[in-house]
Amino acid sequence: MTLPAIFKPLTDFALPPRCPICGVTVEMDNRFCLSCWQQLDFLAKPWCAGCGLPFAFDRPTDSLCAKCLAERSIHDGVRAVVRYDDQSSLIAMRLKYGTRLGLARLIAEHLQKFVPECADKTIIVAVPLHRWRLWSRGFNQSVLIGRELAQRTGIKMDYRAIIRSKVTPPLRGMSGKQRRKTVASAFALRAGARSRLAGRLVLLVDDVYTSGSTSNACAHLLKKAGAEQVLVFCWARVISDIENG
Repeated sequence: MTLPAIFKPLTDFALPPRCPICGVTVEMDNRFCLSCWQQLDFLAKPWCAGCGLPFAFDRPTDSLCAKCLAERSIHDGVRAVVRYDDQSSLIAMRLKYGTRLGLARLIAEHLQKFVPECADKTIIVAVPLHRWRLWSRGFNQSVLIGRELAQRTGIKMDYRAIIRSKVTPPLRGMSGKQRRKTVASAFALRAGARSRLAGRLVLLVDDVYTSGSTSNACAHLLKKAGAEQVLVFCWARVISDIENG
């Protein structure tokens, strides 16, 4: 028996696993209690063939939502674990602001279920932070999620494909139009990206998908570098009642 196995009962007694939302004791690390699990709105098919927006009712697999009928996204869909709400937002916030970095493992575990639909030539790319924000925070939560997903699936992760070359203000509270304008020139391709991305299916990892402005800005560059498809993988997705109707 290894030393970690010997001491595990002691550490479990002193620091028992707790639900990442409410904090009650649970059986294993990165597991929700029954109450919090039941309150999370997990997303699944049927969804829009263009952006991956879940539909409230069954539709043909090639159906598009109203937004995609008007204008298709640059990316090729979103695979989000849950709907963004008061419960799910706690996971994103606790990871993003550094209180629970281990939650990246929890998110990657749930994202793994979307991977089997992906082609063989798949690569993981995380939405980058500007270096100033990275220095102040100390980490990029999207990179943490992407790295955990890469370790769980064996898919290679590219840490150098795109950079955030321009500092942008927080997007919270901005309209969709304002968001698109703000991030339009915020990203850039790094040298050699084309040779690594050409012909690939890119899993673009982020923590939360709001309006799609950031994801589309990144997808534009990834496709410019030759990526065949870009799927956004994230923990939570903001869905209005109008969109989901």
